[in-house]
This record gives sequence, structure tokens and C-alpha cells, in this order.
Amino acid sequence: MVSYLEFEKPVAELEKRIAELRNASEGDDVDISKELERLEVKSADLLATTYESLSPWQKTQVARHPSRPHFRDYVEHAFEEFMPLGGDRAYGEDEAILGGFAKLNGRKVVLIGHEKGNDTASRIRHNFGMGKPEGYRKAIRLMEMAGRFGLPVVTLVDTSGAFPGVEAEERGQAEAIARSTEACLALPVPMVATIVGEGGSGGAVALASAERVLMLEHAVYSVISPEGCASILWRTAEKAPDAAEAMKITAQNLKKLGVIDRIVNEPVGGAHRDPKRMAEELGQAIGEELDMLSKSSPDELKRMREERFLQMAG
Repeated sequence: MVSYLEFEKPVAELEKRIAELRNASEGDDVDISKELERLEVKSADLLATTYESLSPWQKTQVARHPSRPHFRDYVEHAFEEFMPLGGDRAYGEDEAILGGFAKLNGRKVVLIGHEKGNDTASRIRHNFGMGKPEGYRKAIRLMEMAGRFGLPVVTLVDTSGAFPGVEAEERGQAEAIARSTEACLALPVPMVATIVGEGGSGGAVALASAERVLMLEHAVYSVISPEGCASILWRTAEKAPDAAEAMKITAQNLKKLGVIDRIVNEPVGGAHRDPKRMAEELGQAIGEELDMLSKSSPDELKRMREERFLQMAG
């Protein structure tokens, strides 16, 4: 069952009407197939038109959609033989950041990413994708392992930001994020990062400091949430749509600014409407990037990362 966003109400009404007509026609001698076909075409056109002109704030809502595919969905549909590895060998396990060995179209990789969960229980268990220090230290451990075994690193970023709780600060949240970012930049193997939903603050950068950064069509990537920015600038979260517009958080804006390298198109109506197809499209895109990067030496890969981030700073 599709969960509709506020701006999708006209589409929701049409699709509801189609469903009612289809149910009413069951066992009825009246042929309404042409009317159904007309409405389905109209609904598809309206959905496509709506998603072609989304505002940055509407894209933020799509990126946060409760049915949007997360890490485990991509593991299921795009990767094979995933072997999860847990713990940071210092404190404990963090289920907001998952990782391990996997295969992508037969190629062995180390896969790391945020998991938000898909229902109340799993969202609480995964802390809504907000990583703690032990999660980032686990990521560092996996990246170092990838370097030793010569395996490319693939990361799937989807977090509103690192967990800001007192216990996380006590265990060195800022230091863990900085070390994870450093580990990305120092990798002697190819690294491809993808912003699949929200890319928020240092919690995202810690897994996205790669030489190739991809972004899904309706994902968002920023130093702070629109609500957080609005609260600072205007003292009210109600200005979040204005903040989203000003911050240039969409894939289209960030591609123009050189922050990301490639936009991966989503199914019409967003990734949540066809998670399997979205995963397959993303897997193909990541595979193409890894094919290209496999020709580069460790020194070239490090230089590529250095140059991309120095260029942003300049």
C-alpha cells in the first residue's frame, strides 16, 4: 500500500478512484476497461509531471518517505552473499551502521551503510540511522580490512546525522567521525559512495569522502537539516522550505556545484514505488563506477579524493 505525501494528494485521489472502479467492475457485465485505461494513463502522467517539478523541500519529504528503500533493501536486491561483520573491537555494536563483505555482479566488495529500519521496532533498534561512535569505528575497521585485502569499498549513506546524545559525546563522537572521514581519504582501494536518502552533516560525510560520489535523483545532502537551518536563521522550523531552497540540497544542484559526480534516476514517483528496480539501477551504476576506478593505482585514487575536496574548499 502506497503512503502518499501531502503534494501527492491529486495522484492519491485518482489512484483511489481507479481502485474503486476496478473493485466495482469485478463480476459485473459492464465493460469499463477503456475508462480504467484512460484514468491509469492520466494518473501516470500526473505522477510524472508532479515529480518532474519537485521543490527542494518536497524532495526532502521524498528522501524521508517511510517506505523508501534502505540498506537492507539494497543488500537484498542489488548485492549477493552479504556477510555482516559487527562490533568496533573497543566498545560494542551499533546497528545504525551496518557493514560486511558482499558481492556486486560477481565482484567482491566491502559494503557499509546506514540502516534506518522500516517499522517502529526496527527504527528504534537501528536508532533511525543515526550512528554512534562505535558505528563509525566499525566502519573504520571494515575500511582498513578492505585495504588489506584489496577490496573496493561501497557505502550507502542515509542518515539525518550522527547521534547527538550525551553518551555518544562521552564516547568520542566527533573524533570517531573525523577518523572515519580520514579512513575514507586514506583508502588504497576504490571507493564509491551513494547518498540514497538523507545525507546529513558529518554523519554522512564520514562514509561519503570517496573519489566518486553518487546520489539518487530525489535524495538530499547537506551540512544540516532544513529545519535545523531554519531554526538558526529564522528562529522557527516553519521556514524549512525556504531553508531547503537556499541550501542547494538536491542532487541536481549539487551536481552543478561539483559536490557529487553522478545522479542515479529513480522510478517515476520515487524509489519507494519500486525498491527492487531502484536497487538494480543503483547496482548497475556502482558497478560501472568501480569498473572505471579499477584502472587507477592507490596513489591515483588518493590524489583524486584530495583534489575533489580541495577544489570544493577553494
